[in-house]
Amino acid sequence: MPQCADTVGVEEEFLLVDAASGRTSVRAGAVLARLRDTELTKFHAELAGTQVEAATGPCTDMTALGAALQQARDAVTAAAREVGVDVVSRGTPVKASVHPVVADGPRFRQVLDLYAGVVDTYEASGCHVHVGVPDRETAVVVLNRVRPWLPTLLALAANSADHGYASWRMVLQSRFPGSGVPPVFTGTADYDAQVARLVACGTLVDAAQTFWLARLSPKLPTIEFRAADAAATVPDAVLQAALCRALVQTAAVVETPPVRDDVCAAAVWTASRYGLDGPAVDPWRACRVPATAVLDDLVKHVAPALEERGEFALVQDLIARRNET
Repeated sequence: MPQCADTVGVEEEFLLVDAASGRTSVRAGAVLARLRDTELTKFHAELAGTQVEAATGPCTDMTALGAALQQARDAVTAAAREVGVDVVSRGTPVKASVHPVVADGPRFRQVLDLYAGVVDTYEASGCHVHVGVPDRETAVVVLNRVRPWLPTLLALAANSADHGYASWRMVLQSRFPGSGVPPVFTGTADYDAQVARLVACGTLVDAAQTFWLARLSPKLPTIEFRAADAAATVPDAVLQAALCRALVQTAAVVETPPVRDDVCAAAVWTASRYGLDGPAVDPWRACRVPATAVLDDLVKHVAPALEERGEFALVQDLIARRNET
């Protein structure tokens, strides 16, 4: 299999919050009008007018990625302050807006028309990691092999506590058709056929839209990891990026034993319920274990890839720092 996982980029979705009330504020248009794309970062609107997305370009090391993420956050924060709102990086808002969805543009309107009440108050924010792959055939093989680890990435990144769940964002996302761990694909033709089937069934707007926690990017030569809640800090986002890239690099050379779809679904629910502060589901033994034990297994699994890039100590330090908070 060709060498992959050289580049990594991150998309971060931020909530705009009124400083006085603490409620999300529909000011994305005003904030975006004050932002300018750079070589490092592009800024985008989201379905909700209370959200702004910042997407880094491809980076080859975590230092450069961290710098790009920090610059993007600084830019969004400065633009938000000019229009009198704060920026919050959290999976779901503490106080939601009454009418957050703007649906500006024909595709957003299609989404709103199709999913109706599922999206008309949807303000969930994620941290999406794009990892470079040489071709789509390689990407599908890698996608199949990273499936069992997606719930652990979610547990590590849970940052939207509400209603007793560590990641309320994942609960909200589970209302969309096909949300969760992707199925196993026999190749690119099968991947494309399964997406096309969902479009033909009327549960997706188009082939560029899926709700799986990892997928082939519809536009870029990348695998897109979508498990993580919006990262509370830049180091948390860097940690997700480092682990995702290491997973892709490992999956390119190491086969993964198969896991059941229903066990993966149980693992996703458990990760959203408890995060790292409780049990997890071991996807191979199909039983409860401490969430920290599954995280340890993930780090051991990708340790050779991390060590090859000189990132093993960084990841250990970032996990330790996150556990202290």
